[in-house]
Amino acid sequence: MTRFLDFKRHLRVETDAAGAAYLFSEQEVIAMRGARIVELAALIDGTRDYAAVLRDRPADMSVAELNSLLAGMVNAGVVTLRSLPAVDGDARAYWDACGVEDPALTDGVALIDLREDGRSAPVRQALEDAGIGTAGTSLSVVLCDDYLDPRLAVIDKDHRAAGRPWLLAKPSGAQVWVGPFFEPGRTACWHCLEHRLWGNRHAEACVQAALGRVGPARRPTPGLPALAAAAAHLISLEVTKWLVGHRYPGQQQVWSLNSFDLRGKQHEVRRRPQCAYCGDPGMMALRTARPVRLRPAPKASSAGGGHRTSTPAEVLDRYRHLVSPITGVVKEITRDNRGPAFVNAYRSGPNVVRARTSLGTLRASLRGENGGKGATAVDAEVGALCEAVERHSGNFHGDELRIRGSLRSLGGGAVHPNDCMLYDVRQYDNRRAWNAEHAAFQHVCEPFDVDAVRDWTPVWSLANGRRRLLPTAMLYYGAPDKTGSVRPDSNGNAAGSSREDAVLQGLLELIERDAVAIWWYNRLPSPGVDLAAFGDPWLTEMAEQYRRIGREMWVLDVTSDLGVPVMVAVSRRVSEPGERVMFGFGAHLDPRTALRRAVSELNQMLPSVLDEDHTDSDPDAERWLRTATVAEHPYLLPTGGTRIPADYPYAGRDDIRDDVAELVDLLARHDLDTLVLDQTRPDLGLPVVKVVVPGLRPFWARFAPGRLFDVPVRLGRLAAPTAYADLNPCPMFL
Repeated sequence: MTRFLDFKRHLRVETDAAGAAYLFSEQEVIAMRGARIVELAALIDGTRDYAAVLRDRPADMSVAELNSLLAGMVNAGVVTLRSLPAVDGDARAYWDACGVEDPALTDGVALIDLREDGRSAPVRQALEDAGIGTAGTSLSVVLCDDYLDPRLAVIDKDHRAAGRPWLLAKPSGAQVWVGPFFEPGRTACWHCLEHRLWGNRHAEACVQAALGRVGPARRPTPGLPALAAAAAHLISLEVTKWLVGHRYPGQQQVWSLNSFDLRGKQHEVRRRPQCAYCGDPGMMALRTARPVRLRPAPKASSAGGGHRTSTPAEVLDRYRHLVSPITGVVKEITRDNRGPAFVNAYRSGPNVVRARTSLGTLRASLRGENGGKGATAVDAEVGALCEAVERHSGNFHGDELRIRGSLRSLGGGAVHPNDCMLYDVRQYDNRRAWNAEHAAFQHVCEPFDVDAVRDWTPVWSLANGRRRLLPTAMLYYGAPDKTGSVRPDSNGNAAGSSREDAVLQGLLELIERDAVAIWWYNRLPSPGVDLAAFGDPWLTEMAEQYRRIGREMWVLDVTSDLGVPVMVAVSRRVSEPGERVMFGFGAHLDPRTALRRAVSELNQMLPSVLDEDHTDSDPDAERWLRTATVAEHPYLLPTGGTRIPADYPYAGRDDIRDDVAELVDLLARHDLDTLVLDQTRPDLGLPVVKVVVPGLRPFWARFAPGRLFDVPVRLGRLAAPTAYADLNPCPMFL
């Protein structure tokens, strides 16, 4: 077939006497310089094939020079080879700009309209205007009013069985949606999309269930003739591009158009490897059945909030597609602008661990939303993303590995849950009165029945590789359990740029909260930390910023017998009555990082603290903010010396796995086992784990015998254990 050399038709060529050729397009100007370029450009007019250009080239231009110049222009995407002499026209220019050679519509489409009043006429007409018939078989175009229409499941099933691609579109309503193209065996299926859509319409799901209905709620469909026509032609455009062979990543996305302001957005749809319809639904169970073994994990970042195997910017770039109000697991990430400009705090949607109303709306509280904090904005944004994904991954989805049995029947492999929850028997006796007066995190469960049959899930010891079992309802939010004797929480849940990274963060959180509980409930006097001695300009700036808003800020060292630095950053208002005392916690092998974490968490709490109108749903937090003073709580003030960097023997390592190994060995020397559950969801990819160390104390009101009473005496900070009746009556509420 004869191939004609031609400049792509979305480019206009112009030359000058100085030896330059200019290519003008809709978006840019390309300059090609050199006398030979100008001479050759005159020959590339769509009427010559290579032999003709070779024949007509300047006499002093060698074949090698000609070939080199032509190859350069073809590779640059400005010259193409056509099978027919070029015909000028807007359509030709469009396809050249798309990179489609010789477009030809070889088949029509099957048009399926699920809308009740058969409003397919504008789409049918737009397809016909584009030369596309509606009785074809190569592609189906499915129109609906809602992407959650249950009838789409049948359409998806039929197309998967036939191996035929289909395009889903919502041309009606003020919000127009187009895409994705579903390609059986290659892309996500409709059920993959459905899973994400319902995740972002939780309140609607609750209302529909309460009304005894299945599927999405019925809604009015606003529209105008101009909008219907525009939507129809956009669908026709996408179908045309598909049929002529143009492929681009956006075809695997939902494109939404807000007709009020003409803003368009793309929402990525990725295949869920564990999808029960197009994937392997046993993936999560299989992962849990395998021992957790850590691999080498070199550190790539040691700044900001800790040591990581990827930088915050790399994590944000890798997982940004998880943020979308349509197809994401995080609807949006927004800066918390309620606080001062120096506070780097971001919010990423409702905290699923907090108590919900029947409609899924979270009550206002200090921890009512997932959030991120950090010394920089990117640290905080990544933290908000990771916390939201961590909480989503910890939800019960139904594909988790579960083993039925009772604690007694399962024998020594099962862990008694109160070894982790650590309720005192007296708390069980008084639970009804206590639960009525305190927030959900302080809730005391029903006593555990060792003979009750329930679901258990394996966790794996990092110390000896042994499999242990814990109640599934204690490990996953929302897992079914009618006994009321266990409840999940976020203690030890962590996300990271690698599994090793996540395990380290989970371990540090457990160690931090254990140390905080020992300090808080015993009301232990603790030494202060000399911020200036650490030589960190950011810490110096934070202290000055707090002074400017009329607050004091200081840091306590509450490190326990484990020796891992644990800091508490405390602040109170001094510019006017009402101290509104608040604090933030941080733990890390590196004392500088522990210090930054504590101050960053304090910053994260600051917007709610500064908001005088903020009313917290947690009565303990509300009471504390309104009434607490350091005079009434002297353990909040530094006592007994000041800590400087030399007081912390820290030797940095290059690999996170080595840091984890050190902590696992440290805990083992204190007769504490480190158990890990890998909660990473295959469709998300961001590593998430739950770390459990039976015996370490959560910082909520849990008063069973153990470290809470023993460690202060072991450290020589108390002569005798604190009496149960003398423990701090104010439960920790963060």
